[in-house]
Amino acid sequence: MADDSWKVLICDCEGTNPLDEKRIAAALDSDLSGPATNLCRRQLDRFETALQGSSPILVGCTQEAPLFLETAEGKNFEPQLRFTNIREKSGWSKQGRDAAPKMAALLAEAMLNIGGPGSLTLESDGVVLVMGRDQVAVDAARRLGERMDVTLVLVGAVAEISPPRTVEVPIFHAESVEAVGYFGNFLITFQSFAAAEASSKDSLVFEPSPSAIGKSDADIVLDLRGDTPLFSAPKKRDGYLNPDPGDPLAVATALFEITDFAGAFEKPSYVDYNGSLCAHSRNQIIGCSRCLDSCPTGAIMPDGDGVAIDSYVCAGCGNCASVCPTGAASYALPRADALSRRLRTLLTTYEIAGGKNPALLFHDMEHGEEMIDTIARYYDGLPSNVIPVAVNAATQIGLDTLLAAGAFGAGAVRILLSPQDSGETDGLVDAANLANHILSGLGHAGGFVELVDDSDPESVARTLWRLAGLKDVPVPGAMFTPVGDKRGLLTLSLGALHAEAPNPVDAMTLPDGAPFGSLDVNLDTCTLCLSCVGACPANALQDNPEYPRLSFVENACVQCGLCVKTCPEDAIALVPRIDFTNAALNARTIKEDEPFECVKCGEPFGARSSIESVVEKMSGHAMFQTAAALDRLKMCANCRVIDMAEAGGDPFTGAPRPLPRTTDDDLREREQARIQANDNARSGKDGTE
Repeated sequence: MADDSWKVLICDCEGTNPLDEKRIAAALDSDLSGPATNLCRRQLDRFETALQGSSPILVGCTQEAPLFLETAEGKNFEPQLRFTNIREKSGWSKQGRDAAPKMAALLAEAMLNIGGPGSLTLESDGVVLVMGRDQVAVDAARRLGERMDVTLVLVGAVAEISPPRTVEVPIFHAESVEAVGYFGNFLITFQSFAAAEASSKDSLVFEPSPSAIGKSDADIVLDLRGDTPLFSAPKKRDGYLNPDPGDPLAVATALFEITDFAGAFEKPSYVDYNGSLCAHSRNQIIGCSRCLDSCPTGAIMPDGDGVAIDSYVCAGCGNCASVCPTGAASYALPRADALSRRLRTLLTTYEIAGGKNPALLFHDMEHGEEMIDTIARYYDGLPSNVIPVAVNAATQIGLDTLLAAGAFGAGAVRILLSPQDSGETDGLVDAANLANHILSGLGHAGGFVELVDDSDPESVARTLWRLAGLKDVPVPGAMFTPVGDKRGLLTLSLGALHAEAPNPVDAMTLPDGAPFGSLDVNLDTCTLCLSCVGACPANALQDNPEYPRLSFVENACVQCGLCVKTCPEDAIALVPRIDFTNAALNARTIKEDEPFECVKCGEPFGARSSIESVVEKMSGHAMFQTAAALDRLKMCANCRVIDMAEAGGDPFTGAPRPLPRTTDDDLREREQARIQANDNARSGKDGTE
């Protein structure tokens, strides 16, 4: 049986990565068995010895991971083998000798068992559609045609192109093009679609087809038109490549990538969706549309009262999960509670190892890793108190993650943006601003969250080194286990921050659009019709089946506005705020009324104010001109039907149904008309003299 305890191997990389073995081992409660100095070369035997056991192994090096993996495969090592980077992220810094707490934190994080998302299978048969306007597209299609199934379509005004001596790929022309789909399943529609004439001599000529529509299925689309991309966020649409046709290197790179785009591929299912929590709409009234507005790829579409997320189109930016107020859309790489577990492990281990004034640096696993590597190699590295946190996309970070970071003891958060995030950070900016608003309102230092939108390593390094002067960050006080949905994590984090706040206010006003708040209900105009209860997706508004009463749970309200838009009396207004007291967790009565008793049987069947309002509004209606008709509005459903029947207005009877007409009826009426006309003529009634 495998041992659950990890065997940790660390290396000072020939003295360039200073290690404090005792502090690291004490924080991890683990025997490091002495750090190596050249684990990947002269001391590889230490790694091979570790492979002889049954414990999972963690190596504090990522540079030589391929060598270690190959060695483990040769030894048929079956337990887990993981790697984490403590050199570029910790040791290679001018404060490297003080980085033991951060090293311990990174090692502890790497040992966490964080479940991954589900996956989708995308299949490509290597069918490629090439589009362009000139010889660049022709040459690209010809080169790809040697290995793949290629079709070339020249679009719009094209340059004069000499016909190929041998037609190796079919060539067409179209005036315009539209496309939908994803890698392995693109559908492209062309207007004025025409094939090249076989008799083309000095230049390509196409058959006349002013109204022909062409459709093409493709696994991959290479767009060399140099025009507006066919998709929003084109770099995030797998299988769609649109390099600048004037850049030979970019075109060559695209051709090289496409040759590997045949076969079956696994794609993570980035987002989990729970429609029962969605606040998009009720009864065709739109409430929340945050995810729809923030999705850069168009992967989210309205679907009844909720939305539908196309996992094949989703590029994993995480914007939808970041802005979703209810947690209906949640990120799965990793889940929100898993990311919070990582933050808790990083910050508590850092504190146990003696670290002070920690700051977190969120970054993606491409641009961010490259930036950290560059800063470590050519500049001063990261400050010893700046702990990097790798995520799939910076834009996946939401308010729940930022508040959890503060609750677990971070003194500051910096989020390193990638150039690919350009134009897609509105949700992240809103989350950062709201987190800063809440923390400053509680008396914590301002500027807790800042976005670092800079691609210059030297400039980024200067920004991060300002955090080296961070002072007076309290020791982590929140020890809650981050489990549950987004809303639950927010509640736990807010409670922890309030408990340790320098200014623990009971309530705080928030800016419009915040996902927390109360309601201002006009008690004079509210009739307790309870339509708002039926519209509320978060169960924040509640009724009482035994008594006319409207109750409200403030902690559950996401300020979607569906109650406001549904209320027939315009009696409700949103009040964005946070109530930190226990009162926000419990249902409070907004309004209650006497039950209205049926005037016929005495059975209560509604609120008095609601029934009286209906009677008042309908008293001038043509259907309720008599006192008896108005009284029916004061009856329960059963008595209303009985009363109508007793008054001769049986709702199950109606006017006699007309007999169906036949041809005989028409002929008979025609004959009768003819006879009547003859009689009139004989008696002089036809008006003639």
